[in-house]
Parts: sequence; C-alpha cells; structure tokens
Amino acid sequence: MGESIKRYLKFVKPYNWLIVLTVLIGIVKFAIPLFIPYLIKIVIDDIIGAETLSNAEKTKQLFIWLGGTALVFFIIRPPVEYYRQYYAQYVSNKILYDIRENLYSHLQRLGLRFYSNTRAGEVISRVINDVEQTKNFVMIGLMNVWLDFATIIIAIIIMLSMDVPLTLVTLLAFPFYAYSVKHFFGKLRTLTRKRSQALADVQSYLHERVSGISVIKSFALEDKEQQRFDETNGNFLDKAIDHTRWNAKAFAVVNTITDVAPLLVIAYAGYQVINGPLSIGVMVAFIAYIDRLYNPLRRLVNASTSLTQSFASMDRVFELMEEPYDIKDKDGAKALPRINGEIQFENVSFTYSEEDEHVLRNVNFTVKPGETVALVGMSGGGKSTIVSLIPRFYDVTSGSIRMDGHDLRDVQLKSLRDQIGIVLQDSILFSDSVKSNIMMGNPDATDEEVIAAAKAANAHDFIESLPDGYETTVGERGVKLSGGQKQRIAIARVFLKNPPLLILDEATSSLDLESEALIQESLERLASDRTTLIVAHRLSTITHADKIFVIDHGELKEAGNHTELMEKKGIYYNLFQVQTI
Repeated sequence: MGESIKRYLKFVKPYNWLIVLTVLIGIVKFAIPLFIPYLIKIVIDDIIGAETLSNAEKTKQLFIWLGGTALVFFIIRPPVEYYRQYYAQYVSNKILYDIRENLYSHLQRLGLRFYSNTRAGEVISRVINDVEQTKNFVMIGLMNVWLDFATIIIAIIIMLSMDVPLTLVTLLAFPFYAYSVKHFFGKLRTLTRKRSQALADVQSYLHERVSGISVIKSFALEDKEQQRFDETNGNFLDKAIDHTRWNAKAFAVVNTITDVAPLLVIAYAGYQVINGPLSIGVMVAFIAYIDRLYNPLRRLVNASTSLTQSFASMDRVFELMEEPYDIKDKDGAKALPRINGEIQFENVSFTYSEEDEHVLRNVNFTVKPGETVALVGMSGGGKSTIVSLIPRFYDVTSGSIRMDGHDLRDVQLKSLRDQIGIVLQDSILFSDSVKSNIMMGNPDATDEEVIAAAKAANAHDFIESLPDGYETTVGERGVKLSGGQKQRIAIARVFLKNPPLLILDEATSSLDLESEALIQESLERLASDRTTLIVAHRLSTITHADKIFVIDHGELKEAGNHTELMEKKGIYYNLFQVQTI
C-alpha cells in the first residue's frame, strides 16, 4: 500500500498548493458551526441566567450575539462553502485526468503480446473504474480527513477551555475507536481488492459477449451464455457479500463505541450539574459538542471504507502501469532513414513464450527493393508471424531482421512503422467518420488528398453514395459497412500514408468475388513501385509475384516464382492443384 501511495502522490504533487488552499478553506467552513454550542452556553449562562441584567438588556444581548452569528453564516460561509467544493472537485478531477492520460500513453506503448494475453474489459475496468475509485483518496484522504481532524482538535480546545475533566470523559472512547478501526479495516483492503477483480471479470465478460453477440445469436447460445454470465455475476455477488459482511461488522462495533460515548458525558455532566460545580449552559454546550466531535469520527469510519477501496484500486492501477514493455527502443536507437525496401531474414526463430513451441525456425530469405513477395502455406505455418516481426509487433527470439542493412532492433520504432503500410484481413475501423478513418494514414492530409486516396482504392464512389458522404459515421469497428467497403477504406488510408513498404495479410480472403476484384485492382495499384509482402491463401491472387516463399511448420521450404515452383511439383504445386480443383 505504501508504495502505491508514494506513486499516487507523484500525480498529486503539481496540485499540492491547491490542496492546502482547499483544506484551509475547509477548516474555516467547518470551524464556523463549532461556535454554535459555545453560543448556546453564552445564551444560557451569560444572558438568560445573568441575574444582574434586566430583561431588556438580556434581549439586547441575545439579538447582538444572534445577529453577529447570522451575519457570519450569511456573508462568510456561502463563498467559503462554494470555493471548498469547487477546488476539491477541480483538483481531484485534474489528478484523475493526469492518471488516465498517463495510463493511455502506457497502454499504447505495450506490445501485442500483452493484449493477446489480457482481456480488453479488464484493461477498461482499470482505466475507468479503478482510476475513478482513487478519487476518494484525494477527496477524503488528502482533504476531508484533515478537515475532520481539524474539527475534532478545534472542538477539543473549546471544550478544554470550558471544563477539563468533562473533556477527558468525552475522550474516553477514543482509544477503543482507534483499535477497532485498525482491527477491522486491515482485512477490508484484501476483500475490496477481490471484489474489484470480480467486478472487472463481469465487465470483461460483457465486453467480449456484446462484441460477439452475432456469434451467440447465430448458434442460439442465449441460454448457455445466460448461465455462464450468472456464474460470473454470482462470483461478484459472493465477493461483494463477503466485503459487505465484514464492513457491517466494522460499522456495528465502531458505531456502538461512538454511540455509547455520549452517555458517559451526559451521566458525568448531569452529576456535576446536580452537585453544583457545572453550569447548565456548559452541560448543554458539551452535549452539543459531542455531536460535533463524534460526527467527524463516524465520517472517519466511512472514510476508512472508502480509502480501503481507493488503496485496492491504486494497487490495480499501478499494477497495470508496471506492465513491462516487451518492444521498445534500445538506448542509442537511431531514426531509420527513408528506406529502399530491402529486407533480410537471417536465421530467424520465434516463439510467443518460453513454454510454447517455436513458430518459426531458422528462416532465411532476402527481399530486394521494389519486389513483390508472397508468403503461402497451410494455416498456422507462420506466415502472419513473419510479417508481424517486420514492424516489430514482436521481436525475434533469435537471429535478426535487417531493413536496408539496419537491424530492426537498432532503429527507433516510430521511424520504422512510419514507413510500413499494413492491410489486414479484418481491417479495423473506428466509430468515426469515413474521412477520419482514412486520415489515420496521414492526419495532416487535405480533403483533396483524402479523396485522391479513396479514388485510388476504388472507394470514392461508394463513399459518395453514403448518407453523409465522407462525414458518414461508420459505427463501431465499421459495423455499418460491408466487408469490401471496410477493406477499401483501409486500403485508402495506406494510399494516403504512401509508405515504401507494404504488407498485405490475407487482405482479400474473406470477400465476395466482386469486392475481391475491386480490391485486387486497388492493391496492385498500391503495390506498384514499392516493396510488397503478401500473405495469401488464394494462390490465384499471387501468381504475379516476383518471389513466392512456401512456409510450412515454421520453416521456409520452397522459394521461387510461380512458374519455377510449379515445375518443382512440391508443396506449392500440390496446394495450387488442390485450389484449382
């Protein structure tokens, strides 16, 4: 917990002076009502009980004291209350903004290995729910707790000025209160963390199932999925009940202590009034101060619960922040100059984890600048892995990959990826306009450049027919468009990027023949005069390639052009014959 708080305080540090200002304003706000019990004592003992004053003088004194107090409440307290609330919310929301901004930057730098092993809902839960929960640490731990302590101290000082023995009786319950809080709220953090994880599991499950609702419906799995959701939701319910049960025990004990304490005060004060040493005004004031004293204590109990949740959420937030980067620039990495497009694989082997088998084994090949090279073979052979290594979505386990003679691990990631255009089988579009999705290829492009890229991708005509043309929102993951339309927009943004190296990973394998013909035409136009790597299942689409590499079980088994490989009558020949049949 201590380490999480230290890290969190780094985000708090820029706003320290605002927090101090907020606390000082809050002390004024909470101190003003503390005068009321003392005013009661003055009214009872010094005004009503004053035998030397006439009724007229008593009335005059009463209105002077009440009028002065009313002025304080109507003139001073409202702006104090406003600024305390405003600055408290302003500071806490700014800190949360900074944390989320830092988290998002961190998430963008994490490699695909992390995302392949982590559910999206889990990440979202930490960035949204857990970060939001830490707000209580700012509002309560850095502000309200100090205000409550200040209220207690001011009240004790006033009470000591009236009667020391009675003040000590008032404080008798404090040690029992402190022990109870320490005992109960130690375990609460563990229970809170388990509850947060269970809630994240529910959110992850929902995120996956909502994204794949078409699969659930197509297989009529509603009843089965309802059962599985009930299990996940039931796990959260169990953790929430465990948390609630322990929390209820804590409140039962602590509130009993704070409720019994006033009885001691009333008993002692009553005895002192009956036997003469204590005035009725002081007794009434003390009874009023009990409420002022123990209400902050009760708030501190609530604060303990909220802070426990905050600490558990902090742990989860910083656990995500500590996730290491598996792909990053090495010290001294240099920007990759504009490439010609020569690629060399030298004894490249790769495995996704130490426990897994090798996906690639000692792969060697060279792609010359401007060549079109196709990677073919059975599914799972390692074709997509090869093209994923070139933009360094993953790093090689052994061997090296060189671009124009530069080892990819020696150059800056951004300078490498800036020069690579990728079109995938399932091109992802964001829930934004068609124009915005195309402009991801070049955020500074003009409208004319966007239209030119769309025309080159055979996308302009269908975009113009959309309800709002280029400003039409495509929906989440481009759900409002057909597969062929999405693919053409994806190709348009690569045209706009205009990279010297192009990677096409099964870009036409899931399309109908008409869409495939349009896209194949635009891809050939895109591949012109640049180095191109094509991963393809349909061998008829890559017969024009300068080289064809046959990848089988992670190894390069055959290499040559279409004619040469057909003459060998090896793996490629057999695959081509099967597809032709």
